[in-house]
Amino acid sequence: MEIRLPDIRVDHPPHRYHYKKNRSHFLPILSKATLFIIVFLLCFHLPDFVSGQYGRKQTIQEILSVLERHQTGLAAITKEELAEVIYEEAVRHNHDPKLIMALIYTESEFFNWAVSEKGAKGLMQIMPYVAESIAKELGIEWAGDRTLFNPYLNIRMGIYYLSRLILDFRDLKVALTAYNYGPTYVKGLIERRERIPGNYYRRVVDTYRNI
Repeated sequence: MEIRLPDIRVDHPPHRYHYKKNRSHFLPILSKATLFIIVFLLCFHLPDFVSGQYGRKQTIQEILSVLERHQTGLAAITKEELAEVIYEEAVRHNHDPKLIMALIYTESEFFNWAVSEKGAKGLMQIMPYVAESIAKELGIEWAGDRTLFNPYLNIRMGIYYLSRLILDFRDLKVALTAYNYGPTYVKGLIERRERIPGNYYRRVVDTYRNI
């Protein structure tokens, strides 16, 4: 008895036309879904973005208004740019910009050309040997007083230095004290289990509250 095998198609798979048709319907749906997701994400994050931009602009304006109330020894355009630098560097290192302003006022009262009795210079009153070391770490060309009295560079170095002290001491109060007294002195007090003076920290906090 002869067995007849079913015919096997060798040209195109069955229902090829229907497959293409289904895929052509699927692509517009996928495109619409993707567009919906993008719009949804934009709507979700846009308020935060706008709010953040508004907060940034407002904070920079507040910094500028403080600078304009003090004798900085700087041109108006420099103060405007400096307000942005203070904000950006504070945010970069996760500091409250107002805290940085309080520290600058405590150190130099915002006078760019301030020099302490011990030789600390600039807005954030950094000792030259400390500033030179920080400049190397940050890739800043060191040119002595020209670097220290550059307000933008002084702020960058000062905020970086404070951040490093906070990492070393893991305590804002101790870090601020080390910023003023020097880290070696403060480490000596800690090793000898002696009391760490709190007068400088209180000055910064008082300024923070009233600035």
